[in-house]
Amino acid sequence: MISVKKLMTLSPGHRMRKASQSLERAESALRATLSRKTTHRPDAPAPESEISPGGLLSGEISDLKLPILLPWLMELGVAFSGDAALSNSSRDLSKVLCASILSFPNLQSPEFLAHTVRAVNRLRRTLESAAGIAPADWDFEQPLGLPFGQRSRKVFSGMRAYLEDIRSPFNVGSMFRSADAFGVVELLISGFTADIDHPRARRSAMGSTATVPWRPAAFADLADCGEIIALELRGDHIDDFIFPQRGIVLVGSEELGVSPEALSLCSRRVSIPMLGTKGSLNVGVAFGVLLNAWRQSLEKQGIIPVSTELF
Repeated sequence: MISVKKLMTLSPGHRMRKASQSLERAESALRATLSRKTTHRPDAPAPESEISPGGLLSGEISDLKLPILLPWLMELGVAFSGDAALSNSSRDLSKVLCASILSFPNLQSPEFLAHTVRAVNRLRRTLESAAGIAPADWDFEQPLGLPFGQRSRKVFSGMRAYLEDIRSPFNVGSMFRSADAFGVVELLISGFTADIDHPRARRSAMGSTATVPWRPAAFADLADCGEIIALELRGDHIDDFIFPQRGIVLVGSEELGVSPEALSLCSRRVSIPMLGTKGSLNVGVAFGVLLNAWRQSLEKQGIIPVSTELF
């Protein structure tokens, strides 16, 4: 990590870019430490694999010891709070960062770490914006990742979905992320659906394309998945719908919906009521609404998710 003394010799634009890069590494280290403390005993040592000799100095995301990281953050906050080349908001956020470090008596507590993560994030985002990094890209830079030590996800073993001709890579990635969140055991993908390796799909998936199993599929492959239902207009109200314990939901493109060929395979269709002026939702949003309703329906039936190993 660049020293604060060296940082202050750079031109303002270069200084902001280099500082934001170092703050990103610092934030990642703080998040890793916070995750360990909230998923394990606070006094438990980190596994040996979690501590890298290079730490942030080598650019790795590791559980860097706070006595090394916090003095650097404090020094940066003091220097930037009086830096006339920075905007008022950057200077104010630098003061907030200092105050965050000084105001907590226990610098090892999860409360302190969570507060400091937010202070670091706000400062680095402000510096990134001033350096020309588009705010629209902020939420897609890196996956949040698994909690410390987690190597499995919970799934409903009978819950599957078929993405039919979802052409937007952004929607495909979003649907993978929802599938991961709500326990879909597997996604089946039609041949005309956007490539999951498309950069926009990978960005919106936030790493979930690596945690949710998927496979290319044709209509003939759906027969072995249990009851086939469609998310489509003019179906049964989602609040009253009793979802199958084992089944697959067909979700069609935002422009055309589920195809007639696919609908002919479905025993039922489910719909989300619309109260506004538009007749439908974004397909990625609708998919998330449906999966949460399916999860609730299964839990009411006494079905609980099971753990499955990721790797």
